[in-house]
Amino acid sequence: MSKPYLRDDLVEVRHSAVHGRGLFATQRIKKDTELGLCKTKVAKKDGPYVLSLDDEGKERYRVLCDLRFINHGKKPNVAYYDDLTVVALKSIKAGEELLHDYGDDWE
Repeated sequence: MSKPYLRDDLVEVRHSAVHGRGLFATQRIKKDTELGLCKTKVAKKDGPYVLSLDDEGKERYRVLCDLRFINHGKKPNVAYYDDLTVVALKSIKAGEELLHDYGDDWE
């Protein structure tokens, strides 16, 4: 896996109405822009900031960088990919919160 990074020129952590803290665009982000590669460690169980990459929950990673502040939304504008990169699914306006659809368990 490549070295973790974050496009901190494009995003910042701020207070979120969705869930405590969130990750927000500091400027317009174009569709398909790669926002970062998660810094992670293997997680043995579910918990805060843990991503499951398979349906069985056997491949889990605790996200250690600011990408962990991407909150759940049913209308996502970013996605985590299997290689742990985060990519914009559509154009995102400056000031808009970054959201990922973590699935029905997050309702």
